Amino acid sequence: MKLNSQVLRILFFRTLGNFMILMSLVIIGKTFVPALYQELEYGLKQIRKVTVKVVATKPADKPVPSPTPSNPFSRLLGQFTQTTETIVPVDTQFGIVIPKISANSRIIGNVDTSSYDDYIRALQIGVAHAQGTAFPGDNGHIYLFAHSTDNILSVGTYNAVFYLLYKLEPTDKILLFYRGQKHVYKVTSKRVVNPSEVHYLTRASAEEFLTLQTCWPPGTTLQRLLVFASPVVK
Repeated sequence: MKLNSQVLRILFFRTLGNFMILMSLVIIGKTFVPALYQELEYGLKQIRKVTVKVVATKPADKPVPSPTPSNPFSRLLGQFTQTTETIVPVDTQFGIVIPKISANSRIIGNVDTSSYDDYIRALQIGVAHAQGTAFPGDNGHIYLFAHSTDNILSVGTYNAVFYLLYKLEPTDKILLFYRGQKHVYKVTSKRVVNPSEVHYLTRASAEEFLTLQTCWPPGTTLQRLLVFASPVVK
Protein backbone atom coordinates (compact mmCIF):
# COMPACT_ATOMS: atom_id res chain seq x y z
CA MET A 1 0.00 0.00 0.00
CA LYS A 2 2.82 2.35 0.87
CA LEU A 3 4.55 1.51 -2.40
CA ASN A 4 1.40 2.25 -4.41
CA SER A 5 1.07 5.59 -2.64
CA GLN A 6 4.63 6.52 -3.56
CA VAL A 7 4.08 5.48 -7.17
CA LEU A 8 0.92 7.57 -7.40
CA ARG A 9 2.73 10.55 -5.88
CA ILE A 10 5.55 10.22 -8.42
CA LEU A 11 3.08 9.90 -11.29
CA PHE A 12 1.16 12.94 -10.05
CA PHE A 13 4.18 15.21 -9.85
CA ARG A 14 5.56 13.91 -13.14
CA THR A 15 2.24 14.58 -14.87
CA LEU A 16 2.03 18.02 -13.26
CA GLY A 17 5.58 18.81 -14.38
CA ASN A 18 4.87 17.71 -17.95
CA PHE A 19 1.69 19.79 -17.98
CA MET A 20 3.53 22.89 -16.79
CA ILE A 21 6.23 22.38 -19.43
CA LEU A 22 3.56 22.01 -22.12
CA MET A 23 1.74 25.16 -20.97
CA SER A 24 5.02 27.06 -20.92
CA LEU A 25 5.69 26.05 -24.52
CA VAL A 26 2.18 27.13 -25.52
CA ILE A 27 2.64 30.52 -23.84
CA ILE A 28 6.06 31.00 -25.45
CA GLY A 29 4.61 30.10 -28.84
CA LYS A 30 1.67 32.49 -28.44
CA THR A 31 4.01 35.25 -27.36
CA PHE A 32 6.90 34.99 -29.76
CA VAL A 33 5.76 33.09 -32.88
CA PRO A 34 3.72 36.00 -34.38
CA ALA A 35 6.61 38.41 -33.81
CA LEU A 36 9.19 35.92 -35.08
CA TYR A 37 7.13 35.26 -38.18
CA GLN A 38 6.92 38.97 -39.02
CA GLU A 39 10.64 39.44 -38.49
CA LEU A 40 11.51 36.46 -40.71
CA GLU A 41 9.05 37.49 -43.40
CA TYR A 42 10.43 41.03 -43.45
CA GLY A 43 14.02 39.77 -43.54
CA LEU A 44 13.35 37.43 -46.45
CA LYS A 45 11.68 40.20 -48.42
CA GLN A 46 14.70 42.43 -47.88
CA ILE A 47 17.07 39.69 -49.02
CA ARG A 48 14.97 38.96 -52.09
CA LYS A 49 14.52 42.70 -52.75
CA VAL A 50 10.79 42.19 -53.14
CA THR A 51 9.00 45.01 -54.96
CA VAL A 52 5.75 46.04 -53.26
CA LYS A 53 2.86 47.40 -55.32
CA VAL A 54 -0.30 48.83 -53.78
CA VAL A 55 -3.47 48.71 -55.88
CA ALA A 56 -6.93 49.92 -54.94
CA THR A 57 -8.64 46.80 -56.27
CA LYS A 58 -7.62 43.53 -57.82
CA PRO A 59 -7.36 43.83 -61.63
CA ALA A 60 -10.50 42.37 -63.19
CA ASP A 61 -8.73 41.19 -66.34
CA LYS A 62 -6.24 38.98 -64.49
CA PRO A 63 -6.82 35.47 -63.13
CA VAL A 64 -7.66 35.32 -59.46
CA PRO A 65 -4.59 34.00 -57.63
CA SER A 66 -4.75 30.81 -55.62
CA PRO A 67 -5.81 31.28 -52.00
CA THR A 68 -3.01 32.13 -49.62
CA PRO A 69 -2.05 29.10 -47.52
CA SER A 70 -3.59 29.26 -44.06
CA ASN A 71 -0.36 28.11 -42.44
CA PRO A 72 1.78 31.22 -41.84
CA PHE A 73 4.99 29.25 -42.27
CA SER A 74 3.80 28.05 -45.68
CA ARG A 75 3.51 31.71 -46.64
CA LEU A 76 6.94 32.28 -45.17
CA LEU A 77 8.47 29.58 -47.36
CA GLY A 78 6.91 31.30 -50.37
CA GLN A 79 9.09 34.33 -49.66
CA PHE A 80 12.11 32.41 -50.97
CA THR A 81 10.78 32.67 -54.54
CA GLN A 82 8.67 35.83 -54.29
CA THR A 83 10.00 38.90 -56.11
CA THR A 84 6.85 41.04 -56.14
CA GLU A 85 4.04 41.63 -53.67
CA THR A 86 0.69 43.22 -54.42
CA ILE A 87 -1.21 44.76 -51.53
CA VAL A 88 -4.91 45.49 -51.83
CA PRO A 89 -6.10 47.82 -49.03
CA VAL A 90 -8.53 46.05 -46.74
CA ASP A 91 -10.55 49.26 -46.40
CA THR A 92 -10.46 52.26 -48.74
CA GLN A 93 -13.05 54.14 -46.71
CA PHE A 94 -10.59 54.42 -43.84
CA GLY A 95 -7.49 52.28 -43.94
CA ILE A 96 -3.71 52.27 -43.80
CA VAL A 97 -1.03 50.53 -45.87
CA ILE A 98 2.69 50.70 -45.11
CA PRO A 99 4.43 49.04 -48.07
CA LYS A 100 7.86 48.60 -46.47
CA ILE A 101 6.53 46.43 -43.64
CA SER A 102 3.48 45.05 -45.51
CA ALA A 103 1.11 46.54 -42.93
CA ASN A 104 -2.48 46.60 -44.16
CA SER A 105 -5.37 47.41 -41.84
CA ARG A 106 -8.65 49.18 -41.53
CA ILE A 107 -8.80 52.26 -39.28
CA ILE A 108 -11.52 52.80 -36.71
CA GLY A 109 -12.30 56.51 -36.52
CA ASN A 110 -12.87 58.74 -33.51
CA VAL A 111 -11.70 56.35 -30.80
CA ASP A 112 -11.74 57.79 -27.29
CA THR A 113 -8.15 57.45 -26.05
CA SER A 114 -9.27 57.95 -22.45
CA SER A 115 -11.63 54.96 -22.54
CA TYR A 116 -9.90 51.59 -22.13
CA ASP A 117 -12.96 49.69 -23.34
CA ASP A 118 -13.29 51.84 -26.46
CA TYR A 119 -9.72 51.58 -27.68
CA ILE A 120 -9.31 47.91 -26.78
CA ARG A 121 -12.46 47.14 -28.78
CA ALA A 122 -11.11 49.16 -31.71
CA LEU A 123 -7.67 47.56 -31.59
CA GLN A 124 -9.20 44.11 -31.84
CA ILE A 125 -10.46 45.17 -35.27
CA GLY A 126 -7.67 47.35 -36.61
CA VAL A 127 -5.78 50.61 -36.10
CA ALA A 128 -7.38 53.32 -33.97
CA HIS A 129 -7.77 56.98 -34.96
CA ALA A 130 -7.64 59.24 -31.92
CA GLN A 131 -10.83 61.17 -31.32
CA GLY A 132 -10.44 64.91 -31.87
CA THR A 133 -7.53 64.63 -34.31
CA ALA A 134 -7.70 65.41 -38.01
CA PHE A 135 -8.64 63.14 -40.90
CA PRO A 136 -6.59 62.53 -44.07
CA GLY A 137 -6.76 65.46 -46.44
CA ASP A 138 -7.62 67.97 -43.72
CA ASN A 139 -5.23 70.46 -42.20
CA GLY A 140 -4.17 69.35 -38.76
CA HIS A 141 -2.68 66.49 -36.80
CA ILE A 142 -3.72 62.91 -37.64
CA TYR A 143 -2.99 60.51 -34.77
CA LEU A 144 -3.19 56.74 -35.28
CA PHE A 145 -2.24 54.02 -32.82
CA ALA A 146 -2.14 50.23 -32.68
CA HIS A 147 -0.72 49.03 -29.40
CA SER A 148 -2.30 48.80 -25.95
CA THR A 149 -0.85 45.48 -24.89
CA ASP A 150 -0.40 45.52 -21.14
CA ASN A 151 1.61 42.30 -21.00
CA ILE A 152 3.93 40.26 -23.21
CA LEU A 153 1.23 37.62 -23.82
CA SER A 154 -0.91 40.11 -25.76
CA VAL A 155 1.69 40.92 -28.43
CA GLY A 156 0.09 38.65 -30.98
CA THR A 157 -3.38 40.05 -30.29
CA TYR A 158 -2.92 43.81 -30.10
CA ASN A 159 0.52 44.67 -31.41
CA ALA A 160 0.68 42.82 -34.73
CA VAL A 161 -0.20 45.63 -37.15
CA PHE A 162 2.51 48.06 -36.05
CA TYR A 163 4.98 45.51 -34.71
CA LEU A 164 7.56 46.37 -37.39
CA LEU A 165 6.97 50.10 -37.20
CA TYR A 166 10.49 50.59 -35.87
CA LYS A 167 11.82 49.51 -39.28
CA LEU A 168 10.58 52.73 -40.88
CA GLU A 169 13.15 55.35 -41.83
CA PRO A 170 12.92 58.89 -43.26
CA THR A 171 11.42 58.98 -46.79
CA ASP A 172 9.57 55.66 -46.34
CA LYS A 173 5.97 55.92 -47.53
CA ILE A 174 2.76 55.57 -45.54
CA LEU A 175 -0.54 55.37 -47.41
CA LEU A 176 -3.84 56.36 -45.85
CA PHE A 177 -7.15 55.71 -47.58
CA TYR A 178 -10.11 57.84 -46.65
CA ARG A 179 -13.51 57.95 -48.34
CA GLY A 180 -12.10 56.23 -51.40
CA GLN A 181 -9.16 58.62 -51.80
CA LYS A 182 -5.49 57.75 -51.34
CA HIS A 183 -3.26 60.06 -49.31
CA VAL A 184 0.50 59.56 -49.37
CA TYR A 185 2.80 60.53 -46.50
CA LYS A 186 6.57 60.45 -46.13
CA VAL A 187 8.27 59.52 -42.86
CA THR A 188 10.27 62.43 -41.47
CA SER A 189 11.47 61.07 -38.11
CA LYS A 190 10.72 58.73 -35.22
CA ARG A 191 11.13 58.97 -31.48
CA VAL A 192 10.75 56.89 -28.31
CA VAL A 193 8.90 58.79 -25.58
CA ASN A 194 7.47 58.19 -22.13
CA PRO A 195 3.73 57.52 -21.68
CA SER A 196 3.41 60.77 -19.73
CA GLU A 197 4.39 62.84 -22.78
CA VAL A 198 0.80 63.25 -23.96
CA HIS A 199 1.50 66.53 -25.73
CA TYR A 200 2.40 64.49 -28.82
CA LEU A 201 -1.26 63.47 -28.96
CA THR A 202 -2.82 66.80 -28.11
CA ARG A 203 -0.61 69.18 -30.06
CA ALA A 204 -2.37 71.27 -32.69
CA SER A 205 -1.16 72.30 -36.12
CA ALA A 206 -2.42 74.41 -38.98
CA GLU A 207 -0.71 72.05 -41.42
CA GLU A 208 -1.41 68.40 -42.07
CA PHE A 209 0.92 65.86 -40.50
CA LEU A 210 0.67 62.29 -39.30
CA THR A 211 1.75 60.47 -36.15
CA LEU A 212 1.75 56.68 -35.73
CA GLN A 213 2.09 55.21 -32.25
CA THR A 214 2.86 51.76 -30.87
CA CYS A 215 4.13 50.39 -27.58
CA TRP A 216 7.87 50.06 -27.10
CA PRO A 217 9.40 47.62 -26.49
CA PRO A 218 6.69 45.30 -27.88
CA GLY A 219 4.72 43.57 -25.16
CA THR A 220 5.20 46.32 -22.61
CA THR A 221 3.75 49.70 -21.81
CA LEU A 222 7.09 51.12 -20.72
CA GLN A 223 7.43 53.61 -23.56
CA ARG A 224 5.89 54.67 -26.86
CA LEU A 225 7.42 54.59 -30.31
CA LEU A 226 6.20 57.48 -32.44
CA VAL A 227 6.69 57.77 -36.19
CA PHE A 228 6.11 61.18 -37.75
CA ALA A 229 5.22 61.77 -41.40
CA SER A 230 4.21 64.65 -43.63
CA PRO A 231 2.03 64.60 -46.75
CA VAL A 232 3.71 64.18 -50.11
CA VAL A 233 2.91 67.14 -52.31
CA LYS A 234 1.50 65.98 -55.62
